[in-house]
Amino acid sequence: MSAAEPTRRDFLYIATGAVGAVGAAAAIWPLIGQMNPDASTIAAGAPIEVDLTPIAEGQVIKVFWRGKPIFINHRTKKQIEDARKVNVAALPDPEPDEKRVKPGHDEWQVLIGICTHLGCIPLADQGPYNGYFCPCHGSVYDTSGRIRQGPAPANLALPPYEFLSDSKIKIG
Repeated sequence: MSAAEPTRRDFLYIATGAVGAVGAAAAIWPLIGQMNPDASTIAAGAPIEVDLTPIAEGQVIKVFWRGKPIFINHRTKKQIEDARKVNVAALPDPEPDEKRVKPGHDEWQVLIGICTHLGCIPLADQGPYNGYFCPCHGSVYDTSGRIRQGPAPANLALPPYEFLSDSKIKIG
């Protein structure tokens, strides 16, 4: 007895199954694809490189990394001396200036520019310590980003960064 010849009904079963499988794959593909982050989200988390050459001594610039403002302060010798003369034990969030900069690069202060009280963006070169002043509720930070007065509970945060050369940093 030989195998039966395929019938029209067999062809319809196979064709219906194939179309159903393709349709199911076409319906599931966008559902899986929408779970991946979009290009702007991926780019927002990428490290950024900043050229420090155009920043004059005493100048503070603002760049953005992951949607957060980053203050880069090219501190003067006087600002560094003033930040190091402070009695650290008297600060609300005691941290020496030396721990808030990279070794050998004391003149460069890199901070996340978001007030630790309620998330406002402080103004640079303001306040009694010529550091940062948060206009929302009056928090005052020194040139090292340490809280000196006001309701903020902690110092301005430090982003992850490294020096690629004496004139270039990578944040992130």
